[in-house]
Amino acid sequence: QVQLVESGGGLVQAGGSLRLSCAASGTIFRINAMGWYRQAPGKQRELVATITRYGVTNYAGSVKGRFTISRDNAKNTVYLQMNSLEPEDTAVYYCWADVMRVYWGQGTQVTVSS
Repeated sequence: QVQLVESGGGLVQAGGSLRLSCAASGTIFRINAMGWYRQAPGKQRELVATITRYGVTNYAGSVKGRFTISRDNAKNTVYLQMNSLEPEDTAVYYCWADVMRVYWGQGTQVTVSS
């Protein structure tokens, strides 16, 4: 089994920054892709960013240029640096990891006030 634990969410004013972390633990031989999704109230879960084991990244258009995804393979951890936050970024952010199958974290709330 694999567990993903997120941290770093919170309340921030528009224009501010937050950094999310997600650490994987458990029976892990190798983590392939990792990433972040988010779900705002009343909306479907949407992709935010992904990163392959070798550092190839992909971003949703709405966050490109503002968010940066990175990972530390030695620590089995993925990060999401979020800058220039907007109220529309308010959501529960979920990390995921492909470890033979996809595992999800429990989610961390990000609230951006205007």
